[in-house]
Amino acid sequence: VQLQASGGELVQAGGSLGLSCVASGRTFSNYVIGWFRQAPGKEREFVSLITWRGDSSFYDDSVKGRFTISRDNARGTVDLQMNSLKPEDTAIYYCAADNTLTKLREGRGRYWGQGTQVTVSS
Repeated sequence: VQLQASGGELVQAGGSLGLSCVASGRTFSNYVIGWFRQAPGKEREFVSLITWRGDSSFYDDSVKGRFTISRDNARGTVDLQMNSLKPEDTAIYYCAADNTLTKLREGRGRYWGQGTQVTVSS
């Protein structure tokens, strides 16, 4: 499956931003989809994921209550709505997919998009 992430831009602290991940190539509903991020000089970290039918979602504690993940299997998209953004949210955000939830959650997803830059100014 091919993944294309978009929506990253420069935003002020306290603002909101929506990221989108569009998938193509294989049956979208076969995959758990997640968002990860990598800040300069840091390792890539888990942000959020959503299960195959969208009935369950998971978040890292650092974004819980501020970010919301959703998916539309008919359109092949997963969105990440980010509210109350903080400077420490600045990173390149990647979407990823795998058939297996645990593999994706551990950052070992089979498919990765190219990333979109989110910059939060203080």
